[in-house]
Amino acid sequence: MHELLLRALPGTRGKVLLTGWFSFPHGEATAGDVLALERVSDVLGQAGITHDVAWSAEFRPEALHLDDVRPEDYSHLVFVCGPLHGEQIEHLHRRFAHCVRIAVGTSVIAPGGPAVTGFHRVLAHDASDIEPGRDLATRAPAAPPLPVVGVVLTHDRHEPGQRRRPDRVAGEVTAWLAGKDCARLELDTRLDSRDWRRCATPAQFESVLTRLDLVVTDRLDGLVLALRAGVPVLAVDPVPSGAKLAAQARACDWPALVPAERLDVRELDRWWHWCLTTGPVIARQMAAEFREGVVRDGADRLVETLWTRLEDRAG
Repeated sequence: MHELLLRALPGTRGKVLLTGWFSFPHGEATAGDVLALERVSDVLGQAGITHDVAWSAEFRPEALHLDDVRPEDYSHLVFVCGPLHGEQIEHLHRRFAHCVRIAVGTSVIAPGGPAVTGFHRVLAHDASDIEPGRDLATRAPAAPPLPVVGVVLTHDRHEPGQRRRPDRVAGEVTAWLAGKDCARLELDTRLDSRDWRRCATPAQFESVLTRLDLVVTDRLDGLVLALRAGVPVLAVDPVPSGAKLAAQARACDWPALVPAERLDVRELDRWWHWCLTTGPVIARQMAAEFREGVVRDGADRLVETLWTRLEDRAG
Protein backbone atom coordinates (compact mmCIF):
# COMPACT_ATOMS: atom_id res chain seq x y z
CA MET A 1 0.00 0.00 0.00
CA HIS A 2 2.87 2.36 0.84
CA GLU A 3 4.47 2.08 -2.62
CA LEU A 4 1.13 2.27 -4.46
CA LEU A 5 0.12 5.40 -2.61
CA LEU A 6 3.43 7.12 -3.29
CA ARG A 7 3.20 6.24 -6.98
CA ALA A 8 -0.26 7.79 -6.97
CA LEU A 9 1.28 11.02 -5.60
CA PRO A 10 4.29 11.47 -7.89
CA GLY A 11 6.55 14.31 -6.84
CA THR A 12 3.80 16.13 -4.94
CA ARG A 13 4.59 18.83 -2.43
CA GLY A 14 0.93 19.70 -1.95
CA LYS A 15 -1.27 19.00 1.03
CA VAL A 16 -3.47 15.92 1.38
CA LEU A 17 -6.91 15.79 3.01
CA LEU A 18 -7.85 12.39 4.42
CA THR A 19 -11.56 11.64 4.37
CA GLY A 20 -13.82 8.63 4.80
CA TRP A 21 -17.22 7.67 6.13
CA PHE A 22 -15.97 9.03 9.45
CA SER A 23 -16.01 12.49 7.83
CA PHE A 24 -19.69 12.67 6.89
CA PRO A 25 -22.28 14.21 9.24
CA HIS A 26 -24.56 11.21 8.62
CA GLY A 27 -21.81 8.63 8.17
CA GLU A 28 -20.32 6.39 10.80
CA ALA A 29 -16.95 5.71 12.34
CA THR A 30 -16.19 2.04 12.92
CA ALA A 31 -13.09 0.86 14.76
CA GLY A 32 -11.88 -0.68 11.50
CA ASP A 33 -12.35 2.60 9.60
CA VAL A 34 -10.36 4.59 12.14
CA LEU A 35 -7.57 2.00 12.29
CA ALA A 36 -7.37 2.12 8.47
CA LEU A 37 -7.13 5.90 8.72
CA GLU A 38 -4.31 5.56 11.28
CA ARG A 39 -2.45 3.22 8.91
CA VAL A 40 -2.69 5.69 6.02
CA SER A 41 -1.78 8.65 8.23
CA ASP A 42 1.26 6.74 9.53
CA VAL A 43 2.42 5.91 5.98
CA LEU A 44 2.04 9.52 4.83
CA GLY A 45 3.82 10.82 7.90
CA GLN A 46 6.78 8.49 7.34
CA ALA A 47 6.92 9.62 3.70
CA GLY A 48 6.95 13.29 4.74
CA ILE A 49 3.59 14.04 3.08
CA THR A 50 1.67 16.80 4.88
CA HIS A 51 -1.94 15.87 5.56
CA ASP A 52 -5.04 16.71 7.56
CA VAL A 53 -7.98 14.54 8.62
CA ALA A 54 -11.59 15.68 8.21
CA TRP A 55 -13.93 14.32 10.91
CA SER A 56 -17.66 14.32 11.45
CA ALA A 57 -18.62 16.99 13.96
CA GLU A 58 -20.86 14.43 15.68
CA PHE A 59 -17.96 12.04 16.24
CA ARG A 60 -15.09 14.44 17.00
CA PRO A 61 -16.59 17.83 17.98
CA GLU A 62 -13.18 19.37 18.67
CA ALA A 63 -11.47 18.29 15.41
CA LEU A 64 -11.29 19.64 11.86
CA HIS A 65 -14.71 19.10 10.28
CA LEU A 66 -15.44 18.40 6.64
CA ASP A 67 -17.94 21.26 6.41
CA ASP A 68 -15.29 23.72 7.64
CA VAL A 69 -12.53 22.62 5.25
CA ARG A 70 -11.36 25.05 2.55
CA PRO A 71 -10.95 22.85 -0.55
CA GLU A 72 -8.45 25.27 -2.09
CA ASP A 73 -6.02 24.47 0.74
CA TYR A 74 -5.48 20.95 -0.65
CA SER A 75 -3.99 19.43 -3.76
CA HIS A 76 -5.09 15.85 -3.06
CA LEU A 77 -8.10 14.21 -1.47
CA VAL A 78 -7.80 10.64 -0.19
CA PHE A 79 -10.88 8.61 0.75
CA VAL A 80 -10.00 5.85 3.22
CA CYS A 81 -11.82 2.54 3.71
CA GLY A 82 -15.48 1.62 3.33
CA PRO A 83 -17.73 1.07 0.32
CA LEU A 84 -17.60 3.53 -2.59
CA HIS A 85 -21.20 4.51 -3.22
CA GLY A 86 -23.70 7.22 -2.49
CA GLU A 87 -24.37 10.92 -2.88
CA GLN A 88 -22.00 11.94 -0.08
CA ILE A 89 -18.97 10.60 -1.97
CA GLU A 90 -20.25 12.06 -5.22
CA HIS A 91 -20.50 15.44 -3.49
CA LEU A 92 -16.81 15.13 -2.50
CA HIS A 93 -15.92 14.82 -6.19
CA ARG A 94 -17.81 18.00 -7.02
CA ARG A 95 -16.53 20.00 -4.05
CA PHE A 96 -12.90 18.93 -4.52
CA ALA A 97 -12.99 18.86 -8.33
CA HIS A 98 -9.59 20.60 -8.56
CA CYS A 99 -7.90 17.93 -6.37
CA VAL A 100 -6.32 14.65 -7.35
CA ARG A 101 -8.77 12.21 -5.76
CA ILE A 102 -7.67 8.77 -4.60
CA ALA A 103 -9.55 6.00 -2.79
CA VAL A 104 -7.55 3.50 -0.74
CA GLY A 105 -8.55 0.36 1.16
CA THR A 106 -12.11 0.56 -0.15
CA SER A 107 -14.75 -1.84 -1.47
CA VAL A 108 -16.01 -1.36 -5.01
CA ILE A 109 -19.64 -2.43 -5.35
CA ALA A 110 -20.63 -0.70 -8.59
CA PRO A 111 -17.48 -0.09 -10.69
CA GLY A 112 -19.33 2.12 -13.18
CA GLY A 113 -21.04 4.29 -10.57
CA PRO A 114 -20.12 7.99 -10.25
CA ALA A 115 -18.87 7.52 -6.67
CA VAL A 116 -16.17 5.19 -8.08
CA THR A 117 -15.42 6.77 -11.47
CA GLY A 118 -14.98 10.18 -9.86
CA PHE A 119 -11.65 9.05 -8.38
CA HIS A 120 -8.47 9.36 -10.39
CA ARG A 121 -7.17 6.19 -8.76
CA VAL A 122 -8.88 3.48 -6.71
CA LEU A 123 -6.62 1.27 -4.58
CA ALA A 124 -9.38 -1.11 -3.49
CA HIS A 125 -9.01 -4.11 -1.23
CA ASP A 126 -11.92 -5.85 -2.89
CA ALA A 127 -13.69 -5.51 -6.23
CA SER A 128 -15.12 -7.89 -8.79
CA ASP A 129 -12.09 -7.69 -11.11
CA ILE A 130 -9.20 -7.94 -8.62
CA GLU A 131 -7.78 -10.35 -6.11
CA PRO A 132 -8.80 -9.27 -2.60
CA GLY A 133 -6.16 -7.55 -0.50
CA ARG A 134 -5.77 -7.32 3.24
CA ASP A 135 -7.67 -4.61 5.05
CA LEU A 136 -5.63 -1.53 6.01
CA ALA A 137 -6.53 -2.06 9.67
CA THR A 138 -4.35 -5.19 9.78
CA ARG A 139 -1.22 -3.03 9.70
CA ALA A 140 -2.41 -0.05 11.71
CA PRO A 141 0.01 1.11 14.43
CA ALA A 142 -0.44 -0.90 17.61
CA ALA A 143 -1.89 0.97 20.57
CA PRO A 144 -1.14 0.19 24.23
CA PRO A 145 -3.83 -1.93 25.90
CA LEU A 146 -6.51 -0.06 27.81
CA PRO A 147 -8.50 -1.10 30.88
CA VAL A 148 -11.53 -3.29 30.13
CA VAL A 149 -14.35 -2.12 32.38
CA GLY A 150 -17.58 -3.98 33.07
CA VAL A 151 -20.52 -1.68 33.84
CA VAL A 152 -23.34 -3.12 35.97
CA LEU A 153 -25.93 -0.42 36.71
CA THR A 154 -29.46 -0.49 38.10
CA HIS A 155 -30.96 2.26 35.94
CA ASP A 156 -34.74 2.19 36.46
CA ARG A 157 -35.06 -0.57 39.06
CA HIS A 158 -36.74 0.65 42.26
CA GLU A 159 -37.00 -1.21 45.51
CA PRO A 160 -39.72 -0.55 48.09
CA GLY A 161 -38.74 1.28 51.25
CA GLN A 162 -35.53 2.76 49.79
CA ARG A 163 -35.03 6.35 48.68
CA ARG A 164 -33.07 5.37 45.60
CA ARG A 165 -31.64 7.68 42.98
CA PRO A 166 -30.83 5.08 40.31
CA ASP A 167 -31.49 7.21 37.24
CA ARG A 168 -29.48 10.19 38.47
CA VAL A 169 -26.64 8.02 39.71
CA ALA A 170 -26.53 5.95 36.52
CA GLY A 171 -26.63 9.12 34.40
CA GLU A 172 -23.75 10.74 36.26
CA VAL A 173 -21.67 7.57 36.29
CA THR A 174 -22.15 6.83 32.58
CA ALA A 175 -21.42 10.46 31.63
CA TRP A 176 -18.18 10.22 33.62
CA LEU A 177 -17.33 6.84 32.09
CA ALA A 178 -17.79 8.21 28.57
CA GLY A 179 -14.78 10.45 29.18
CA LYS A 180 -12.54 7.61 30.33
CA ASP A 181 -10.07 6.07 27.89
CA CYS A 182 -11.13 2.48 28.41
CA ALA A 183 -13.08 -0.35 26.80
CA ARG A 184 -16.55 -0.38 28.33
CA LEU A 185 -18.72 -3.49 28.46
CA GLU A 186 -22.32 -3.17 29.67
CA LEU A 187 -23.31 -6.21 31.71
CA ASP A 188 -26.54 -7.50 33.21
CA THR A 189 -26.48 -9.97 36.10
CA ARG A 190 -29.93 -11.25 35.20
CA LEU A 191 -29.73 -14.75 33.70
CA ASP A 192 -31.76 -15.86 30.70
CA SER A 193 -31.40 -19.15 28.81
CA ARG A 194 -33.53 -17.88 25.90
CA ASP A 195 -31.79 -14.59 25.14
CA TRP A 196 -28.35 -14.98 23.53
CA ARG A 197 -27.34 -11.51 24.76
CA ARG A 198 -27.45 -12.64 28.39
CA CYS A 199 -25.63 -15.33 30.28
CA ALA A 200 -27.61 -18.44 31.13
CA THR A 201 -25.57 -19.57 34.14
CA PRO A 202 -23.47 -17.92 36.88
CA ALA A 203 -20.40 -19.67 35.46
CA GLN A 204 -20.90 -17.92 32.12
CA PHE A 205 -21.19 -14.55 33.82
CA GLU A 206 -18.14 -15.18 35.99
CA SER A 207 -16.14 -16.13 32.87
CA VAL A 208 -16.80 -12.63 31.55
CA LEU A 209 -15.83 -11.01 34.86
CA THR A 210 -12.47 -12.80 35.06
CA ARG A 211 -11.43 -11.12 31.80
CA LEU A 212 -12.09 -7.59 33.09
CA ASP A 213 -9.75 -5.11 34.73
CA LEU A 214 -12.45 -3.28 36.67
CA VAL A 215 -16.19 -3.32 37.38
CA VAL A 216 -18.23 -0.15 37.94
CA THR A 217 -21.55 -0.89 39.62
CA ASP A 218 -24.38 0.41 41.77
CA ARG A 219 -25.69 -3.09 42.50
CA LEU A 220 -24.90 -5.45 45.36
CA ASP A 221 -24.48 -8.47 43.11
CA GLY A 222 -22.21 -6.45 40.83
CA LEU A 223 -19.95 -5.85 43.83
CA VAL A 224 -20.06 -9.39 45.19
CA LEU A 225 -19.65 -11.22 41.89
CA ALA A 226 -16.74 -9.05 40.77
CA LEU A 227 -14.89 -9.51 44.07
CA ARG A 228 -15.59 -13.24 43.92
CA ALA A 229 -13.84 -13.20 40.52
CA GLY A 230 -10.91 -11.25 41.96
CA VAL A 231 -11.72 -8.07 39.99
CA PRO A 232 -11.62 -4.64 41.67
CA VAL A 233 -14.95 -2.81 41.94
CA LEU A 234 -15.80 0.87 41.95
CA ALA A 235 -19.15 0.76 43.75
CA VAL A 236 -21.62 3.67 43.83
CA ASP A 237 -24.47 3.37 46.32
CA PRO A 238 -27.58 5.01 44.78
CA VAL A 239 -29.32 5.34 48.15
CA PRO A 240 -28.61 8.53 50.16
CA SER A 241 -26.77 7.70 53.40
CA GLY A 242 -26.16 4.19 52.05
CA ALA A 243 -28.16 0.97 51.97
CA LYS A 244 -27.45 -2.67 51.17
CA LEU A 245 -24.61 -1.96 48.73
CA ALA A 246 -22.76 0.16 51.28
CA ALA A 247 -23.48 -2.45 53.95
CA GLN A 248 -22.05 -5.22 51.78
CA ALA A 249 -18.94 -3.18 50.98
CA ARG A 250 -18.38 -2.81 54.74
CA ALA A 251 -18.98 -6.52 55.31
CA CYS A 252 -16.35 -7.34 52.69
CA ASP A 253 -13.95 -4.63 53.92
CA TRP A 254 -13.97 -3.19 50.39
CA PRO A 255 -13.06 0.52 50.45
CA ALA A 256 -13.86 1.67 46.89
CA LEU A 257 -17.38 2.90 47.62
CA VAL A 258 -18.86 6.26 46.62
CA PRO A 259 -22.10 7.23 48.45
CA ALA A 260 -24.78 8.98 46.40
CA GLU A 261 -24.40 12.20 48.37
CA ARG A 262 -20.65 12.35 47.62
CA LEU A 263 -20.92 11.43 43.95
CA ASP A 264 -18.69 13.72 41.89
CA VAL A 265 -15.95 13.42 39.28
CA ARG A 266 -13.11 13.93 41.75
CA GLU A 267 -14.30 11.11 44.01
CA LEU A 268 -14.89 8.79 41.06
CA ASP A 269 -11.45 9.57 39.63
CA ARG A 270 -9.80 8.92 42.98
CA TRP A 271 -11.27 5.45 43.31
CA TRP A 272 -10.77 4.71 39.58
CA HIS A 273 -7.03 5.23 40.06
CA TRP A 274 -7.01 3.13 43.25
CA CYS A 275 -8.91 0.28 41.59
CA LEU A 276 -6.45 0.12 38.67
CA THR A 277 -3.32 0.32 40.84
CA THR A 278 -3.76 -1.04 44.37
CA GLY A 279 -7.20 -2.57 43.81
CA PRO A 280 -6.25 -5.70 41.81
CA VAL A 281 -4.06 -7.08 44.60
CA ILE A 282 -6.72 -6.46 47.26
CA ALA A 283 -9.45 -7.95 45.04
CA ARG A 284 -7.44 -11.13 44.48
CA GLN A 285 -6.88 -11.44 48.21
CA MET A 286 -10.61 -10.97 48.74
CA ALA A 287 -11.43 -13.72 46.23
CA ALA A 288 -9.02 -16.10 47.97
CA GLU A 289 -10.65 -15.26 51.30
CA PHE A 290 -14.07 -16.07 49.86
CA ARG A 291 -12.84 -19.44 48.55
CA GLU A 292 -11.19 -20.35 51.84
CA GLY A 293 -14.24 -19.42 53.91
CA VAL A 294 -12.29 -17.26 56.33
CA VAL A 295 -15.44 -15.42 57.45
CA ARG A 296 -18.57 -17.33 58.46
CA ASP A 297 -21.71 -16.45 56.54
CA GLY A 298 -25.47 -17.00 56.81
CA ALA A 299 -25.27 -20.54 55.43
CA ASP A 300 -22.96 -21.53 58.28
CA ARG A 301 -25.35 -20.03 60.78
CA LEU A 302 -28.28 -21.71 59.05
CA VAL A 303 -26.81 -25.15 59.75
CA GLU A 304 -26.27 -24.22 63.40
CA THR A 305 -29.83 -22.91 63.62
CA LEU A 306 -31.26 -26.06 62.08
CA TRP A 307 -29.30 -28.31 64.43
CA THR A 308 -30.40 -26.21 67.42
CA ARG A 309 -34.03 -26.43 66.41
CA LEU A 310 -33.78 -30.15 65.78
CA GLU A 311 -32.19 -30.69 69.20
CA ASP A 312 -34.88 -28.54 70.85
CA ARG A 313 -37.60 -30.58 69.22
CA ALA A 314 -35.91 -33.85 70.15
CA GLY A 315 -35.65 -32.71 73.77
